[in-house]
Amino acid sequence: MKLLLDENLSRRIIPFLQNAYPGSTQIALINMETASDHDKVIGLGIRQGQ
Repeated sequence: MKLLLDENLSRRIIPFLQNAYPGSTQIALINMETASDHDKVIGLGIRQGQ
């Protein structure tokens, strides 16, 4: 499972999560901080219930 962290959470915690949740990232690290929530869902292929 990957985690996608909100831009309000510090990107400094990502390295600590990598062992348990490889591939996790933060919105600002993938340059989507100005995207709408809808664009984030569509752009990342996030589906409800998955």
